[in-house]
Amino acid sequence: MSQRIRFNAFQMNAGSHQSPGLWRHPRDRSHRYTDPAHWVELARLLERGRFDGVFIADVLGVYDVYGSSVAAALRGGVQVPINDPLALVPLMAHATEHLGFGVTCAVTGEHPYPFARRLSTLDHLSGGRVGWNIVTGYLDSAARNFGRTQQLGHDERYDLADEYLEVVYKLWEHSWQDDAVRRDREAGVYVDPDRVRPIAHRGCHYDVPGIHLCEPSSQRTPVLYQAGTSPRGLRFAGQHAECVFVSGPAIAVIRRYVDEVRSAVVAAGRAAEDVLIYAQALVIVGETEAEARALHQELLDHIDPQAALALLSGWTGVDFSRTPADAPIEYVDTPAGRTALGSFSAADPSRRWTVGEAARFIGLGGRGPVLVGSPQQVADQIEEWADATGIDGFNLTYALSHETMERVVELLVPELQRRGRYATDYTPGTLRHKLFRRGPRLPASHTARTLAPGGPAAA
Repeated sequence: MSQRIRFNAFQMNAGSHQSPGLWRHPRDRSHRYTDPAHWVELARLLERGRFDGVFIADVLGVYDVYGSSVAAALRGGVQVPINDPLALVPLMAHATEHLGFGVTCAVTGEHPYPFARRLSTLDHLSGGRVGWNIVTGYLDSAARNFGRTQQLGHDERYDLADEYLEVVYKLWEHSWQDDAVRRDREAGVYVDPDRVRPIAHRGCHYDVPGIHLCEPSSQRTPVLYQAGTSPRGLRFAGQHAECVFVSGPAIAVIRRYVDEVRSAVVAAGRAAEDVLIYAQALVIVGETEAEARALHQELLDHIDPQAALALLSGWTGVDFSRTPADAPIEYVDTPAGRTALGSFSAADPSRRWTVGEAARFIGLGGRGPVLVGSPQQVADQIEEWADATGIDGFNLTYALSHETMERVVELLVPELQRRGRYATDYTPGTLRHKLFRRGPRLPASHTARTLAPGGPAAA
């Protein structure tokens, strides 16, 4: 039997995400991102479509590499203005029963002690449906607003992230025993102090001596998402990640990433199937091929090339305002990101992408493929990508909010369900159990569960 295909919705708490310029389209609703009803409508739509979850991207800085200025990003609405992704979870969780929530938070943006409390709180309020997309940050503009001149080097950020994870793992997994909270009215004991331990962490970056402030949530540790495919990022994913997001313009690129991720997981002593891998894609589906092609052209006409280059410059650290549109785009190893340009050259080594071609490509849906056609045609493409690459599903971005997702739910999902390739209902339980069907907790073999439990019981 063919493997089930999964969907996540790739979103951002902003007026524009992966398709710069599409906010100008008259049917786009992304300007409503400050309206709670906007997010409730999306959550209910995605749950109707049996999506695994909504994956909310985030940045803590601005895209100011292009032209050495934030002007192009502001003018084009390139992921600015942007609001906090975590605030959306209670809204959307209250309106749904099963939908998961993957929130992006950078380890360089907040100390692990209060962050652990914020994620535990969201896991409690959502009934165990929260995941954390672990990012190390890449924008120097963010670093400057945290008092640093620039981001740490690429590999240094992952070294910091390793210790950050160690701290939150100790807080989530080892500070409170399962039976610590007694709420014994007769004995007058709310929490048994013998069952709560300070974590006594002292490291290179963090000293956290005390206890976690929250009682254990149903998952304890949220589902762990990660997206780095550099050698250091792969090593990090191999040790920590449960779900990995990859993006690239061709099947060969994604196939290579999938093989590298699963090899990294095995090298870390885990089973290859311990991770689910989602590839980014944009689906443009119509009731007929002609309708879909017409919609595709309509969307292409709204791309903002300068805004797309501002986005690409921020991803890579390369100022493309200084490069002619017909100049070839080459792989450049920069501290910001090591795969954004590499995926273009890896897609077809015989092809030399120009700067203008790259801008037009990422201007509609980012670095993933654009799948266009009738429900049957797009389903064929979805199956081809899944079967040829070994991915578990897709992280679907949008061109028009919420129209793109409405078309996926109403036209594509039923076709995949008819083919037996897509879920018709949810598995009960937490997000982790829905994804892996092995209970709410991380497996006992995961590095989070094998850490030292901390100091003596609380006095």
